[in-house]
Amino acid sequence: MTQNVNTEKLSAAGVSIWLDDLSRDRIQSGNLQNLIDTKSIVGVTTNPSIFQAALSKGSAYDAQVRELAQRGADVDATITAVTTDDVRAACDILAPQFEASNGVDGRVSIEVDPRLAHDTDATVAQAIELHKIVDRPNVLIKIPATLAGIPAIAKVIGEGISVNVTLIFSVERYEAVMGAYLEGLDTAKAAGRDISSIESVASFFVSRVDSEIDNRLTAIGTPEAIELRGKAALANARLAYNAYQQIFEVQPRFQALLADGAKAQRPLWASTGVKNPDYPDTLYVTELVAPNTVNTMPEKTLDALADHGEITGDTISGTAQESQAVFDQLAAVGIDLADVFTVLETEGVDKFEVSWNELLDATAEQLRAATQKS
Repeated sequence: MTQNVNTEKLSAAGVSIWLDDLSRDRIQSGNLQNLIDTKSIVGVTTNPSIFQAALSKGSAYDAQVRELAQRGADVDATITAVTTDDVRAACDILAPQFEASNGVDGRVSIEVDPRLAHDTDATVAQAIELHKIVDRPNVLIKIPATLAGIPAIAKVIGEGISVNVTLIFSVERYEAVMGAYLEGLDTAKAAGRDISSIESVASFFVSRVDSEIDNRLTAIGTPEAIELRGKAALANARLAYNAYQQIFEVQPRFQALLADGAKAQRPLWASTGVKNPDYPDTLYVTELVAPNTVNTMPEKTLDALADHGEITGDTISGTAQESQAVFDQLAAVGIDLADVFTVLETEGVDKFEVSWNELLDATAEQLRAATQKS
């Protein structure tokens, strides 16, 4: 099989393409392997919404749920078994990409229970537990970048566990995330752990920033405000990449860890499906190209990239000044950026919690049905 020319160009520009979806059907049908072979996929991300969607469709999980019901498993144990089995299987499929990239790619992410987003100790405990259950070197444990999540990230990294930090919306919070990663590496090194085996990505959410700010700009309604629609998310992500470069390419703290094999915590562009039909459907892919980044895409966005995405090289480096100018203009027309990011983080945690609760309810119903049949 040959790789799609557009996805291959994006990979060649230094962007790792990860699929933002996972299901047992995708694993068992060979679809995931096909995307690896033809569309340059080198990683997979999951979240509570993705698992909720997977478990609510079709019959791929029925046999396992029946078996778990017969063993007396409760709802939480059933969800843990089902989701970690899928992640483990995906880890095995992506093992060649893991080996070929020296552990940078070939990664599969699984998220801690979103109900723990504001509980540091419980997040750490579940992250360690999930890492043990999946039992694959290429798993990434997802921890949200809430205020309680920041110290959890440092502690989990310090345990030698690779982490995907999720739900990052502001550059300020991203800087705290990078600080937590470095703190974790220092802890791991002091404990005698091999820090070269620790990998981390920082998932910076993109489309939701435009959705929230565009709504506010429309409400303001002035010509200056309307002109700024569709510019905030790219500016925000580009400023995040500039912050990444400062921490991992310029400042001495990380350079001191390089001799021990430490890897930079790559920015990962998440929420890259375009929500506004007026914008190009590959906007958050083609305009966020830079070395040492990850773009995790829903399949619809991946297909759009493969079909008509135009990759023209690095579209981020050197854009910090103009991106800051966009932020200055947003503030000038009355956008409260601090409030935007607070709202987005709160909504992000809430959405995942709603999906998790729906998953709990649906699984409880499946367990009841399985018990009645047996």
